[in-house]
Amino acid sequence: MTDLETPVSAPPLPAPRRAAPALLGYVAVRALGLFVLAVWSAARGKNAHTLLTARWDSLWYTRVAELGYGYEVRLPNGDVHSNLAFFPLLPWLERLLHALTPLSYADAGLAVALLASLAAAWGIFAVADVVYGPRVGVCAVLVWAVLPVGIVQSMAYSESLFTALAAWSLYAVLTGRWVGAGALAALAGLTRPVGLAVVAAVWTAGVISFVRDRSRGAREQSASDVQGAHDGEHAPEASSAARARRAPQPTGAHHATRAPHIPYTPYASYGAPVWRRALGMLLAPAGAAAYVLWVGHRTGKGPLGYLDVQAGWRNGFDGGYAFARFVGDKFTSFPSALAGAGLIVGVGLLLWLYVTGLRQRQPLPLLVYTGVVLALALCASSYFGSKPRLLMPAFPVLFPLARALARLRTGRSALVTAGVAVASAVYGAFWLNGSGPP
Repeated sequence: MTDLETPVSAPPLPAPRRAAPALLGYVAVRALGLFVLAVWSAARGKNAHTLLTARWDSLWYTRVAELGYGYEVRLPNGDVHSNLAFFPLLPWLERLLHALTPLSYADAGLAVALLASLAAAWGIFAVADVVYGPRVGVCAVLVWAVLPVGIVQSMAYSESLFTALAAWSLYAVLTGRWVGAGALAALAGLTRPVGLAVVAAVWTAGVISFVRDRSRGAREQSASDVQGAHDGEHAPEASSAARARRAPQPTGAHHATRAPHIPYTPYASYGAPVWRRALGMLLAPAGAAAYVLWVGHRTGKGPLGYLDVQAGWRNGFDGGYAFARFVGDKFTSFPSALAGAGLIVGVGLLLWLYVTGLRQRQPLPLLVYTGVVLALALCASSYFGSKPRLLMPAFPVLFPLARALARLRTGRSALVTAGVAVASAVYGAFWLNGSGPP
């Protein structure tokens, strides 16, 4: 029996104590970012709390939570910005928290984001831990925390909530918790359009599991036929004795020799009952499909109604043509050419990290999820200033960096992380105090 066929039970959920170093490091990085934001904003005569809770997309989520759907803004150029473009899970949670506590809708959104960011950090640790071990898990969380746009993790936006649901859904896939993976994928689909990436990961894992089941069944049947022909060549008594020798003995040796901790093995968790895998796959797209169909019904334009809503925001998928033109336009003058070169380097780094993860044999569900997130972010004709935060949920692309950081000595790793955290905090404060939305 090979390691791919060995029955293994799902490992327990990582205890908070195991994830404590990652969570404490994450809180420290985010606290630094918020402190620098408060100081920077005060120096510019702005309110950091307002920047986090009551500007740009956070206002749209708050309006949905308070008044429901149906609000839209018609711009002079004919564009229609409808709040139907914003998925409902974050506003629902804002409304629930507002009803249960004295918090305003805006502060409820901030509270949800802060709690979700902790859940996201824990989920990222869990995924990296089950694949690479706890040290890489801690480093993965810290690398995610010190992203240049990490301040968005502490805003009343949906990125933290989505990342938390995506991370735990991926963890559930990797550990054979199919129903949980599907349910979390459905919730992710109610949070952001990129929930498609989580659905793709769950479905990829499910299809592979069924293909492997069929292949293994064919191999076992072939082996059984060969063994049967071999047994037929012997006397009945000898055949019976051979079968007796091959029969498993109830000695409990299998349980006695099983290791208390089972490291992650690709596809070892795919041997769950068929109905669990099928149910998880059916649940995964339910959230996104339900909302898109509801929007189509509300607009009276059928299943494609949501695409019309996004078109009103000039959001679409053009394979990266608009983004390429945006980058190319930067080279029309010298100062902006530096920004264009920086964008090219940034995209190149993302692609290099993705290819590195592929070479390091990341689990296929992680590669599929990351690939879809990158494709939707880089190949969409949306507002280009928001692309950095749209890429933030693609946390598995950071795992090669986390592995490199984990190989350093603890002191040097802490020094590197602290330096990048300071730079990230300064950049986040500068970015959030800018004129455009993140």
